[in-house]
Amino acid sequence: MEVLPLVALVAGSAVVAGAARWTRVSAPLLLVAAGLMASYVPGVPSYALDPHIVLPLLLPPLLYTAAVDSSYLDLRANIRPVALLSVGYVLFATVAVGYVAYLAVPGLSLPVALVLGAVIAPPDAVAATAIARKLGLPHRITTILQGESLVNDATAITAYKVALAAAVGVSAGWAGGIAEFLLASVGGVGVGLVLMVPIHHLRKRLREPLLQNTLSLLIPFVAYAAAERVHASGVLAVVVVALYLGHRNWQVDFATRLQEEAVWRMIAFILESVVFALIGLQLPVVLKGLGEYEGWHAATYALVVFVAVVVARFVWVFPATFLPRLSGRIREKEPDTNWKSPVIVGWAGMRGVVSLAIAFSVPISVPHRNLILFLTFTTVIGTLVVQGLTLPPLIRLLRLPTRDAQAETLAEAQAQSEASRAAEDRLAELLAEPENALPPPLAERLRTVMERRRNAVWERLGEVNAVTGESADDVYRRLAGEMIASEREVFVTLRDQRRIDDEMLRNLLRRLDLEEAAAYREDAA
Repeated sequence: MEVLPLVALVAGSAVVAGAARWTRVSAPLLLVAAGLMASYVPGVPSYALDPHIVLPLLLPPLLYTAAVDSSYLDLRANIRPVALLSVGYVLFATVAVGYVAYLAVPGLSLPVALVLGAVIAPPDAVAATAIARKLGLPHRITTILQGESLVNDATAITAYKVALAAAVGVSAGWAGGIAEFLLASVGGVGVGLVLMVPIHHLRKRLREPLLQNTLSLLIPFVAYAAAERVHASGVLAVVVVALYLGHRNWQVDFATRLQEEAVWRMIAFILESVVFALIGLQLPVVLKGLGEYEGWHAATYALVVFVAVVVARFVWVFPATFLPRLSGRIREKEPDTNWKSPVIVGWAGMRGVVSLAIAFSVPISVPHRNLILFLTFTTVIGTLVVQGLTLPPLIRLLRLPTRDAQAETLAEAQAQSEASRAAEDRLAELLAEPENALPPPLAERLRTVMERRRNAVWERLGEVNAVTGESADDVYRRLAGEMIASEREVFVTLRDQRRIDDEMLRNLLRRLDLEEAAAYREDAA
């Protein structure tokens, strides 16, 4: 691809994603719609998805960012529903949707239909994370959807390889399929387990943030490539490494964490934006060469497959939710389970770019390849638009319990209070030692900073300013920002008067930036 179309794709996607933040429509939906409209604009180049780019170059960093931000402890606590969805449901959907397509489409063989089923079986990691983050779903539902989307791609890709082998006549039978699945899953986890400890050790040893961030950018690609090299699941290898590193991220140097967070947030924003725009831009490529399936026949098949995908998820989710509750131990562990949660989980099965990338990787020699592309595209668009648009009103209609912001702030304040007490005790011990003697003003400054950190969270629970509606913490941050802005203007004026040089200006501004970062607690996007 030429440079200019690629730059236009990235820039246009970023603009649309940025605009989505000012609307009530989630960014994935707006990006897909923009891509669909742009595909009809004269002069817009053809952006055909290349599976050799999407799977090894786009999927690893997207999975890595999602897994690093996930909670290993929450996923472990919900391992049963996550496994039932990421493995059980994907295999069930492969067979169920594939069989429906086999019955609905004349001339479509069962092995080729199962290829289609495997392609559209996995809900998309990016879509699930983006929609859940936008809607503020209950914590457990969000954890289950994120956990499912981290692992299901590995199941789907393996199922696709087995079905494809059957479709082209080189299948090794059920035993071979099971062996390939075990190699992919166990091997992917194994590669991740082998890599995670030395990578984390190297991250701790490196003290230069730039080198740390360079390593961070390489990690998902190294894990993915190492696993694929031994014919294991690169997806699982990336997820295992990312979960481990995210769980132990506190052991890394603070400067690295600050830079790494900024770098990966930018990368995730760009990649997610481009991925959803690319989905919409595939329309001309998909419609080209549809041949005998053009017209109402193709639309009918698309509707049948879409309905099969939606129904199959509910057919799996409800039994998978309530049958395990026949066990008293599970009922005691999950006392609040009701019918509302599986409705949301069932309706949140949006498909995405991974399904399209797998569909484009289907060899040209496979019969009905163009139909597979078309049905995959319509299913992805259908789930993103229909389910994505109706999910917010469905959540409001069901009146699901949301997070208790007051309770979370109280827990945060109590945690900060305990940590501050430990810091006070440690400071008293250190100041009692002769080698740590400090002038009283500096020692008092340490105590003041610590006290400020402890009180900041409690102040968010207090009364607000009657005039501005701000909490005391908000007023403090605003005033601190105004003071720092005044200092910054003076430094720039001194530079312009040639009383200090640009290098000194940069050093002074960096100190102010760090102070401002300490004064302002950035809210989650």
